[in-house]
Amino acid sequence: MNLENLPILIILCLSVIGNNHSVSIAALILLLIKLLGLHTWFPHIEAHGITIGITILTLAVLTPIAQGRISLIGILEAFKNPIGLVAIIVGILVAWIAAQGVFFMKESPEAVTALVVGTIVGVCFFKGLAVGPLIAGGMVSLIISAIGMFKN
Repeated sequence: MNLENLPILIILCLSVIGNNHSVSIAALILLLIKLLGLHTWFPHIEAHGITIGITILTLAVLTPIAQGRISLIGILEAFKNPIGLVAIIVGILVAWIAAQGVFFMKESPEAVTALVVGTIVGVCFFKGLAVGPLIAGGMVSLIISAIGMFKN
C-alpha cells in the first residue's frame, strides 16, 4: 500500500471512530476496488454513483406510499396545515439547492474536495448524513453567486 491510499484510509478511520457505517462501508468498498486493481470501475462510480444513490434514497422515501401506509388522502392533507405547507416549500427549496450543487460541483471541481471534507466531518462527528455535498454545493453556489464570484 502506498501514500496514495492514505486519504481514503484516514476517512475510513474517522468514520469508524465517528461510528458512521455508511461512510465506513463506502470508504472500505472504494479501498478494496483500488487494492484489487479494479480501477476501471472508478469512472463509472463517479459518473453514475450520485444518480444510483438518489434512486435508492427515492425508493426508500416512496416505499410507504407503495405499501399503502401513505394514501392519496394523506398526501392531500399535507396541503391543509401549516407544517405540511412549510415542509412542501422546504422540500422544493432543498431540491432546487441540491440541483445547483450538482451544477456547481461540475463547474468547480476544486471546491469538491472542500465539500467532501466538510461532509465527512459533519457525518462522522456531528451525526450528519452524506447527502450533504449536493446541498452544500448548492448553498456555496448561491453564496458565491450572491457576492459575484461565480456565474451559474
